[in-house]
Amino acid sequence: MPELKKEDVKVTVKNGILELSGERKTEKEDKDEKRHRIERSYGRFVRTFALPEDADAEGIQAQCQDGVLTVTLPKSETAKAKEIAVKVQ
Repeated sequence: MPELKKEDVKVTVKNGILELSGERKTEKEDKDEKRHRIERSYGRFVRTFALPEDADAEGIQAQCQDGVLTVTLPKSETAKAKEIAVKVQ
């Protein structure tokens, strides 16, 4: 998510759906003796993802750093593999 601040990005979970949304606002100004140009662009985006059944929705974490959004989905305790000892005779 280049050029976006973490305040411009929203991460929500509702009914097993992870939603990433935000708004991009950029303004570039170019000025010299003969001309003055301002270029503005705006745009909204929304992406949705179905969460796996074994994801722990309460433990989801998101981090935005250097234009990269990282979302961590931990597994629920009931979905984690358990080791069972089997006696071989």
